[in-house]
Amino acid sequence: LAQRTYRHLFLAQVVALVGTGLLTVALGLLAYELAGEAAGQVLGTALAIKMVAYITIAPVVGAFASRLPRRAFLVAMDIVRAAIALVLPFVTEIWQVYVLIFLLQSASAGFTPTFQATIPKALSLSRLAYDMESLTSPMIAAALLTVISFNGLFAGTSVGFVASALLVVTSGLVVQRATGPQQGSVFERTTRGIRIYLATPRLVGLLAITLSAAAAGAMVIVNTVVIVREELGLSQTAYAIALGAYGLGSMLVALSISSILKRLSDRSALLLASVALTLLLGVLASLSFTVGFRWPLVLAGWFLLGAAYSLSVTPSGRLLRRSSHSDNRPAVF
Repeated sequence: LAQRTYRHLFLAQVVALVGTGLLTVALGLLAYELAGEAAGQVLGTALAIKMVAYITIAPVVGAFASRLPRRAFLVAMDIVRAAIALVLPFVTEIWQVYVLIFLLQSASAGFTPTFQATIPKALSLSRLAYDMESLTSPMIAAALLTVISFNGLFAGTSVGFVASALLVVTSGLVVQRATGPQQGSVFERTTRGIRIYLATPRLVGLLAITLSAAAAGAMVIVNTVVIVREELGLSQTAYAIALGAYGLGSMLVALSISSILKRLSDRSALLLASVALTLLLGVLASLSFTVGFRWPLVLAGWFLLGAAYSLSVTPSGRLLRRSSHSDNRPAVF
């Protein structure tokens, strides 16, 4: 952070992530407004489309990251995302949400590998930014929802992306574009990351851990709006607070990860987190069928899920660093 260029880039990532977090909260409320108790299905479909866009586009952009004019490209992706966020409040049909989410995530899929290729030596701090977002965005959203409707959160998302673009512009980033021939074909460069994963046993194990984390995270993101708004009949602010409880658990573990990993090996920590996620989901499911959801139960359960989720993903950066070098690290990440 003492380096001006990285400091601006890191802050650009933070404000863009906060904008993305506001979008997640607003998207859940928009899905509830359009679909009511079927909001979980709509939100799940939208997020599936979001990730399909990411996993198909990001590897392609990553393959050409070294040849892109990075500052101009990062700014362009931020502006595209800001424009799409401004359109979302005006949608009236569910299919429109799906199309806009695909376009927005396509721009994010272009931004992320290019950003990571620019800061390969600081990806662990970049990882921490994601955990910061999981706490701060819901809290900001909860505060904003006391004075504005959820549609106003889309404007906050747009502001975050514009601020990110301005920080990239003022970062002083100068990256020489590659002029020589690139190693391997387009297909080889595009699939490099997954081929490294499948050839590295500890990364294959990490994929399994990541699957358990994704299952728990998906339950929280997709079902929270239905549980809070439909089952409990609480306000939009309560929805944001529930996501904030999940983010608080995640952030506390992320900040404590150094001391945790002094006591536990990476392997033990990851396996413990995966087991904890499984048990927590089982307990919450049982309680929902026997006593039903209660507000304190949701807050406590989401806090613990956030903590276990963070323990299952934050140490992964150490494994990825040990399993890659500077040239292929963006592809692996």
